[in-house]
Parts: sequence; structure tokens; C-alpha cells
Amino acid sequence: MRSTTSGGQWPAALRTGHRSTRLLSEVVGDDPALQAAYRLCRTLTKQQDPAEYALIQLMPAVLRPACWALWTAANALDDLADDRTAESGERAARVEEWISALARELATGTSTDPVRLTLVDTAWRWRLDISGLHNAMTLVQHDAYGRRFHDWSSWRAWGRGNLLPWFDQVRGLLDRAGIAVTLRLDRQDVYEQFLDGVRLTDILTDLSADLAQGDLLLPGQILERFPGSADDLEQRRWSPSTADLITELTRLARRWVTQPALTRGMHPGLATVLDTMADLLRAQLDAVSAAGPTLIHAPPRPSLVTTARLLAPARARAALAWSLTPVTMPPPRRTRHDTVFAQRPPAQRRAFHSPPPHPSGERPPRIPVDQMPTHVAVIMDGNGRWAQQRGLPRHEGHRIGRTAVHEMVYGALEIGLRHLTLYTFSTENWKRDSEEIGTILAVLRQELREYPLEDLDVRVRWHGRPDRLPQDVIDLMRMRESSTRDRTGLTLTTCIDYGGRDEITRTAAALARRVRSGELDPDLITEADVTQHLPQPDMPDVDLLWRTGDEQRISNFLPWHTAYAELYFTADYWPETDRRHLWQAISEYTRRQRRHGGAAPDPSIRSSS
Repeated sequence: MRSTTSGGQWPAALRTGHRSTRLLSEVVGDDPALQAAYRLCRTLTKQQDPAEYALIQLMPAVLRPACWALWTAANALDDLADDRTAESGERAARVEEWISALARELATGTSTDPVRLTLVDTAWRWRLDISGLHNAMTLVQHDAYGRRFHDWSSWRAWGRGNLLPWFDQVRGLLDRAGIAVTLRLDRQDVYEQFLDGVRLTDILTDLSADLAQGDLLLPGQILERFPGSADDLEQRRWSPSTADLITELTRLARRWVTQPALTRGMHPGLATVLDTMADLLRAQLDAVSAAGPTLIHAPPRPSLVTTARLLAPARARAALAWSLTPVTMPPPRRTRHDTVFAQRPPAQRRAFHSPPPHPSGERPPRIPVDQMPTHVAVIMDGNGRWAQQRGLPRHEGHRIGRTAVHEMVYGALEIGLRHLTLYTFSTENWKRDSEEIGTILAVLRQELREYPLEDLDVRVRWHGRPDRLPQDVIDLMRMRESSTRDRTGLTLTTCIDYGGRDEITRTAAALARRVRSGELDPDLITEADVTQHLPQPDMPDVDLLWRTGDEQRISNFLPWHTAYAELYFTADYWPETDRRHLWQAISEYTRRQRRHGGAAPDPSIRSSS
């Protein structure tokens, strides 16, 4: 898509080169090399992706240099991976060297490469932790060897893994500038599907260039529905099958980028940016549809009149929205960088603390690796009854139970458990006394804000329905999920406003949407398809389900995942437990026979050897 003007997206007072230079000086300082690097990024963004440049120009002026830096860095990596003048191994090595150089330069705060210089400066200046970009950059390195996707699931994982970290950095910029960005967890599928639409539109636009390089970045699952289309595209032939494929892909992309709930509740300035992005994507898809056979030979572009019609009112709306919003200028750059990635560049993994020892000095039992459960789920029952036995209000039991949660995390890390899931609040618990509900949410809020597990190798995840939870709790949960997503020790999943039947109902609805869109054949749905459409598709099956509180039922907890779980019930109330109880539960698990429907060995049959 082409920009309609050379610089008209700037507010009128900022359109002159002099004012633009003065603004850049105010944001990044008077260093001529740094200013030149940012101006290069602005020029490259405008030349190589006018639509992206136009969207950046809808952002607050103080954030634009950082956005140019982010976009140009991502594009520089893509260019290295796509440079067909070099062999795939050499391209991958160049990407790896770029990533390694960035890691070294983040520690020093400077770079001899102008693009990396702006990225390093942006990270230092705005106190951003850009370690989350490492996985996205590594994906680009692997792209140098070519990509083939068997199904939509693998295609989505690639696209989202590539795009989402960069979008997260923009969200971090807005947060640092004092602009609250509200992303509802109950709309996670909306955000992710929008990104799918961005990626698919990009692939359709760049189809001719990709085919020229021997790349066909479409899943085999859709290509198989249109026999011969893959061969035709690879041979640069336009056929009825190819035409039908493009029509279907364009329809899918249009549906994915059209998400009415995408910007609901957002700041009007950011909503304008995203709404305009969706408008430009739909205009691009109109150009794809109109291109016909020329699509496989040249990238389609919407007309200048079309883009002008979309951008002109967007500029006015964005200017008004941001003029009513106090935006924080970045503080002066410090000589020493004090954020997390200064000591932990993207290519390195931070050192975590060991859990504090149990006061008794007791150590976990040694469990053989082949006997260890992978996933333990716990119903933390008995908080209220524990409090009542001691003459306290029921809700006080939930405050004391917080200590037991920490103990379970310590014990899980010490014994080497990989997944621990805690049932904190069910969909049925809303029926309880309002004071008890308020205490549970207050304890959760306090835990997320203070986060005493920060120094431990624990990845935090949340599972459940968010539509009834307070917005600040949702934002805190998302922040903790984001800040711990690269940790590889224990995965701690907290189930809040969770119900097993609700989970299965939502999964059925997701499958129905895929069937309706033509992406799934209802007669060929497998258990793997169901698993892929669960709200947490990568959660492993539960090996051991433990319930405290002297009750013996599973209470609508993880019914899909616990189909073959060993059940373990204890009389202790949750506040009475510590890590030793977890170790005892795991030891009991090792004594169970896990047959998964098979027959037990016949003791009368002896080996002949």
C-alpha cells in the first residue's frame, strides 16, 4: 500500500523538516549519529511499507521514532533471511550474528549498525525489556531454511510467534508513555485471530515475491482442498483451482481482520490506529481480489484515492484523541541501563534463585524420572472450614491459604515437577458470600502485585473465564503471564472463574466456528482437534489430581485433562498443608499402576529367562 503524501500524517505544526528535526532532538537528544539513525529508520519505513508508516503517524508524535526503530529492526531481520543471493545456511548465520550483536550491544547501549543503534536506544530510553523478542527473532532465523506448514495450527503458531512479541513492545511503549492499554483476556481469541488476518493478508500481498523465491507460506490443509493449486502456484500458473483458493483465502483473511470487539473499551487514539489498520487491510484484500492472474506476478496495491479516503479522517480522529491525553516524554537516557535485559540480553537466560528450604530441613524424596508425574492438579479445599474451626470468618482462611500456595511452588521446584495447576476459584463460587468473594479477589490482587515468586524459575499462566473478573485483576494476570512466559522451570497455572463444563462448551463453539468456516470436516474431527481448540491447548494431561479438605469429588475441575488421572484425597485443610504433603502425594502416585485401559500383568506368567 502506498502512502498518499510524503509526510502529511504529521500534525500541521510538525510537517516542516525543521520542526520534525526539532521534535526528534527533543525525543532522542542532540547526538547527530543517533538522529541520523532514526531518520534512516523513518525513511526506510516510509519507502518499504507506506501503510505501516501511515499507521505509525497516527501514534503520538513522541512514540513515532521508537515505532520506526521497531519496524525497521523486524524488517532488517526479514531481509537477511530472504536474501536469495546467499545460501540458506549463510542467511541463517547472518540472522544469528545480527541477534548476537544486538545482545552484546544491549549491554553497552550503543551500536555501529544504525538500525540496531535505534533499537538499542529505544530499549534504553523507554526502559523496555526486549528479551521477549528473542524467540521471534529466532523464528526468522529458521525461516532462512524455508517453511512448510502441514495444517492451520502450525501456521498460526508461526505467525503469532513472529508478530505478537513486536506488538507487545508497542504496548510496552504506550504503557511507558502513560497510556493505558486495555486488552481483555476474554477477547484473546479476537486479538490472535486479527493477527492471523494480518499475516494472511501479508502473504497474499507478497505471494508473487515469495513464489519467485520458492516459498509457499500456506498450510497444506487448505491447499489440499483445492487439488492442483500448490503445483500451479509453484509453477506460477493461474488456474481455476488457484483462483478458487485465492478467493477462499481472501474471504478468510477478511473475516479475521474484521473483529468488531477488537477495540471495544480501548483508548480512542489506539482504537483509531487499529480500526484504520483493519480498514487498510480490507482495502489491500480488495486489491488482491481484483488482481486476478497478475497476483502471481506482481504485488497488488489499492489506489491512492482509496488510501487517502481512509487516512484523512483517521488523522483527524487520532490527533483529537491524543491531544486530550497527557503523554509522558521518555526520561533522559542514563549512563547505565537499569532494566532487566541489561544483565540478561535476549540470547542469555537469567539466573534464578532456589526455593527457601523447609524449616524442618526436610528434603524431597528422590523419584526416578520415569515415575515422576508431569502434571499435578490440586483442588485447594478447606480454607473456610479451617477458619471457622478457629473462630475466624471464613474468608480469613483464604488469606492464610496463600502461604500454602507458596509452599507447593517451592516443593514442586525442589522435586522437579514441570506442571502444577491450582483450582483457586470456580464458576460456581460466585454463589458464595460477597465478603468471601471479595477477599479471594483481594488476595489474588495482592499476590499478583507483590509477586513473591519473581526470583524463581516459574512460568505463570491463568485459566478460566475473565468476563466477570475486575479489570485490574485481568491486567495484572496478563502482565505476569507476559513477564514470565520465557521461563522453563515450573509452569504454574491458576484456575480462576474456571469450570470444566464451561471449558468444554467453549471448545465445542470454537470447533463449530472452524467447521462453519470450512477449515474442519466435522466427520474427521479427532481428539487432537479438540485438544488444539481448548483454551489452553498446550496444557498436558493431568497425571495426579489431589484434593484436600476431606472431600472426594472432582468438582467440575479439568474433566478433559483428568480422564486418566490418579485421584488422591486427604483430610487436611488447605492452610494446614506444606510442600511435604505434595511430596507425599507424588510418592503415593509412584505406587499406583498406570494402565490407561490395558490389563494388569498376569502374575502367574513367568519369564522363561
